[in-house]
Amino acid sequence: MLPLCFSAFLAFGVVLVLVGANQASLAAELGLGLAESGLLASALALGLGAGVVVAGPLFDRYSRRPLFVGSALLAAAALLGVERDMSYARWLLHAALAGAGIGLYDTLINAIVVQRYEERAARPMLVVHAAATLGAMLGPPLVGWIAAAHHFTASFAAAGWLHVAIAAWAACVPLPGPAPQAGAAPGSARGGLAIGPLLPLAAIAFAYVGVESSVTVFAIPYATGARGLDAARGQLGISAFWLGLLVGRLGVLALRGALDARILVAGGALAAAVLAATPALPVAPLELALLGVGAALGSVYPLMIALAGQRYPSARGTAAGLAAGAGALGGFAVPWFTGVVGDAAGIGPGFASLAIWCAAIAVAAARARRVG
Repeated sequence: MLPLCFSAFLAFGVVLVLVGANQASLAAELGLGLAESGLLASALALGLGAGVVVAGPLFDRYSRRPLFVGSALLAAAALLGVERDMSYARWLLHAALAGAGIGLYDTLINAIVVQRYEERAARPMLVVHAAATLGAMLGPPLVGWIAAAHHFTASFAAAGWLHVAIAAWAACVPLPGPAPQAGAAPGSARGGLAIGPLLPLAAIAFAYVGVESSVTVFAIPYATGARGLDAARGQLGISAFWLGLLVGRLGVLALRGALDARILVAGGALAAAVLAATPALPVAPLELALLGVGAALGSVYPLMIALAGQRYPSARGTAAGLAAGAGALGGFAVPWFTGVVGDAAGIGPGFASLAIWCAAIAVAAARARRVG
């Protein structure tokens, strides 16, 4: 089961960076401004959020294998349906449907890993989530290689066929059935979940996913428009950012003592400082700067989810789901906002504005520590 989950998350990571890695080609073919490019990333995030929200009740009630196969095929259909000279509206639709497909199997993988390994689930979960970061890191150079040999839309088709293979594999792998339904636990949705203490964690998710999506989609226009580099350097910047996330996620495991909100405060503040300094340090290597931002933010999302579960021990799923939903909203809103700032003031200030959201992570984490 774990090899299938690892491979699916690898494909998940590739899809996350497809729009950003192809941003220059998309902008040239469709005549897009920065705000419109950001909206494409927002559509992917919105679809992903919808998939995550819908998946929970489906996977709690129905057989997991056909749902896994169906979610992979939905992503495959959206990606394989991409064609040359599509309208902008069709691009938005395909991005949203691809996001919904990967969001559905994202939730399924999390559910079956926890169900299979229970209290031993931390290490298997780390392995499969590292695959998503690895896929996002390797995606941009692969996109560049495919685009150099074919039309850029071929990279979407390649990701689609990868999902067809995932679906075929999932059809042959036994998966655990839905867990027995229990009565509502104290603190669950039926009993009334106290939302107040969850709000800082939801704010962290909103800001983190927004920054992750925005760096991915705007690294290329920032490289070409503010740094005078070529698009290939922007693609390398995307890979460097995701490599930083991987380093940050694995590196935090070496820390001794409790992993708490102090790590999120430090990570958000450090990432904000690096991003705010980018206009003043134009000679600093782009890849090194984005590697640092990724490393600072690497532990933010998984640790935020863990803190949500610890805060609501009798309603872990509900708490984590609400926080993840806030993240999806951030993935929709922040890239669009960044694009608007970039169109109005230039891509340099637009990219640097992401420091505001990283600072928001630090502030919300400090608040979460006080109310925890």
